Amino acid sequence: MMHADLIDQEDLLGQLKSLGFEVPTGATAEQACECAVRGLNDVRAMTLRTMVKQMYTSSATILPAVRQAIDKQLLPALAEYQQSHTGR
Repeated sequence: MMHADLIDQEDLLGQLKSLGFEVPTGATAEQACECAVRGLNDVRAMTLRTMVKQMYTSSATILPAVRQAIDKQLLPALAEYQQSHTGR
């Protein structure tokens, strides 16, 4: 039997915590992403971009709730941060 790699809510929370982001235990994927984008700076933004890129380019399946949280919270916040911090 083949085992598919899945990225679920717990994986996302664990990944964010391992990267140094403060995420409340038991947070939903959306809440975790909201916490991760608070107080963005260049280092945090780069760390999140790298994490998202690794998740999206891996062979693992990202569960819909996690993908939706990333698409609705992380990506727009990163795009806004980048746009407001270019050309300085």
